[in-house]
Parts: sequence; C-alpha cells; structure tokens
Amino acid sequence: MLTLEQLRALVVAGDVDTVLVAFTDGQGRLQGKRCAAAHFLDEVVPHAAEACTYLLAVDVEMNTVPGYAMSSWERGYGDFVLRPDLSTLRMIPWHEATALVLCDVVWGDGAPVAASPRQILEGQLDRLAEHGLIADVGTELEFMLFADTFEAAWRANYQDLRPANLYNVDYSLLGTARVEPLLRRIRNGMAGAGMIVESAKGECNLGQHEIAFRYADALTTCDNHSIYKTGAKEIAEQAGMSLTFMAKYDEREGNSCHIHVSLRGDDGNVFPGAGEHGFSPVFEHFIAGQLACLRELTYLYAPNVNSYKRYADGSFAPTAVAWGLDNRTCALRVVGHGPALRVENRVPGGDVNPYLAVAAIIAAGLHGIENELPLDPPCEGNAYRSDAPRVPSTLREAAELFAESAVAESAFGKEVVDHYTNAARVELAAFDAAVTDWERRRGFERL
Repeated sequence: MLTLEQLRALVVAGDVDTVLVAFTDGQGRLQGKRCAAAHFLDEVVPHAAEACTYLLAVDVEMNTVPGYAMSSWERGYGDFVLRPDLSTLRMIPWHEATALVLCDVVWGDGAPVAASPRQILEGQLDRLAEHGLIADVGTELEFMLFADTFEAAWRANYQDLRPANLYNVDYSLLGTARVEPLLRRIRNGMAGAGMIVESAKGECNLGQHEIAFRYADALTTCDNHSIYKTGAKEIAEQAGMSLTFMAKYDEREGNSCHIHVSLRGDDGNVFPGAGEHGFSPVFEHFIAGQLACLRELTYLYAPNVNSYKRYADGSFAPTAVAWGLDNRTCALRVVGHGPALRVENRVPGGDVNPYLAVAAIIAAGLHGIENELPLDPPCEGNAYRSDAPRVPSTLREAAELFAESAVAESAFGKEVVDHYTNAARVELAAFDAAVTDWERRRGFERL
C-alpha cells in the first residue's frame, strides 16, 4: 500500500509512471483508465476523473441496453465522477512501474451514484455503524486454470481447453506442485499489492484452485477481491495460461465464493455469547435474518444465468435454505469458536460481485437484528435431503423475488432494485435469444 507522499517520491524517482484509476462495475469487473502518473498527481488527485455513465448500464458484452434510469440515449450518456479513495492506493507488481487506486462513483454534485456497487456496500456499512458495529469479511474465491491463453481459448470457442491438472487435486500437494510457479506468482503479486495471503490449495474439478486471503473489514475485503480477480487473470495471461471464475464451467464442480462474516463492536466479535451453541442474541438474529431473506436476495449472490447451474444436490453448492454447525450441505455454515465465531454464506459463486453480495448479507442480517427474528434449530445431517425451502434454481425466479423484495427496497432503495432487476432482465433476454451448442448437438440430426 502507498501513501500519496510515497507515490510522489516514486514518480519523481522514475519508479512509477502509470496509475490505474479504477472502479468495480455491476458485473464485478474493474473498469477505468490508465493515467500518466504526473497527470494523476496534478489533476486526478485534486479534481477527480470522469467516465461514461454507460459503464453501469451495459451488459457483459459492453452493449448499451435499454431500461436503465441513470444512463440512456435519452439522457445523452454523460459522465459521472471517479473520486479516488486514496486509502486504496497501492503498487501493482505484475505491471511495470504501475500503481492503482480505487474510486467511489459520484455525480458532479458529489452525491453517490446509487447503483455503484461500492456505494451500495458503503450504505449498508453506514447502517451497521448506527448500531455500533463493523463487519469483518473474508471471501474464498475458486477458479479453474487452463494451459491455453485467453486468446487461444476465444479462438477455440472455449471448446477442448486443456485443464492445468488432469485429476482431482483437492488438498493434493503433488498435484498443485504442477502449477505452483503460477500460483506462487499470483500469491506474491497480491502480497505486493497490499493483501495478506494465507494459503493456496487444489480443489475438486480439473485444474481448479483456491487462493485464500486474511479477512479484513468488509470494504477492504471487497476492494481486494476485485483487484485479485483481475490481477489473477492478468498474471495467468502473462504466463501463457488462462483461468475462469465463472460459476459453472462444465458439468463437474463449479467455482464457489464462500463469504465469511462476523460483526465487531468495541469489545471485539459480538457473535459469541451465553446462548445455545455459544451464540449471542445478536448472532441468532443475524443468522435468522440471513435465512428469512436468502431467497429474495439470492440474485445479489448469483447474478448470471450460469450461476444457477451450481446448485445441484451433492455438489457442495447449497440447495437448501438452512443453517448448520460446520455442515457443508447447508446454505449457511457456522464455523469457528469464541473470537473466531462466524457464519459462512455458501450461496455465492465465483462470478459474484463481492460488494453486492456483502451488502445483501449485511442487509439481511440487519433485518434479523432490528426485528429480533428467532433462530430455528440447526439442520443436522444432509440438508440436500431436508424439507427446508430451496435456493432459487433459475435467474428468472431469483430476479422476480428480488424485484418484489420489501427488504431489498428498504435497504437499498427503489432505484437500486429497479437498476439491478433490469440487469437481470437484460441477461435473461440475451440468454433466451441464444442458440446453444447443447441444442445443436441434440437437434441437428436427430430431431
């Protein structure tokens, strides 16, 4: 991490010549511009930067699409302001002489852009602060690694790619050693960008891995998550490889993004207590709020058509809206003891926008705390076979629940609900119009 004074010294010394001015868009991707370092110091720091409003109102392909109130042809596709958060300033070691800063997205008068994911999360953190609480968060992001460049994968239409591992390497030191040179480059790159790396391990699918980072306050974790996700792809490309965070690449295990959350007050973690299972009343209400709101907020955990392919029985991805004590078959898994007591939300996949997902978790938890919702007993045994309510199985179902959610509208505001409901409709319309390889294989000759 860098102070502004340190950056000035590096620029004068010729050690930094580029500053990435970035923010995270609705799809969870870093967007922005590369600024000459001197221009950043002379103009962007005192005056901010600008970017087109369409960056929060496009689909995955960057097509302008209808239905957004904040940005359209009728509104002229003007600019909003990227206001650097200098506390996020850092070196980016995998690019030569490059630093990066993340920005808050605001209008010209300084008002936050409601649909900006970082601003949505900051709004929920402000609500939490009114209760004297801070959220500590860790995200566990899985990816699948291939021995093909991104360009080669594109040209191959993402068919017949070569997984970096040819068998299940879950916890295998031998199997992960095969790709350790790249994993090490990613770990060290992220450490050089100010993150605290804990470990790397193999996962179940072919070429699937996870790099874990130390938890931090919610905003820092989501900032780091966004930088890591982009940086890991860039480092893989530099090594002649590619990786994907998409939720479900094939019919085997998908990429998850389990999110661990605890709440901290003046005296530390407020979740431990004298209640059953060693829980405090706050923790019981927090979990109850997660359960009560999970179905209507699933869209913020699973924002794409592909996201819902993860939710399959016996896949380690949840299908039951249930909680359990160290039970990986449940949507919510309680782990840790004493100061480390926390809840793991297992619903998000690797394609999740971290700011939106953590904002949803906090909003649901506050719903439980403010209404003192009682906590049902934990699920024991196999939640896949339980009679608990089900996690939405399609984007269409989740989008309808989100659009009608009183909790979402109360927490985020109607403008945000309408904005992201439209994003879901855009994604569904694109998918409904697509003719897939599956359809061609089944229908070309035999139908």
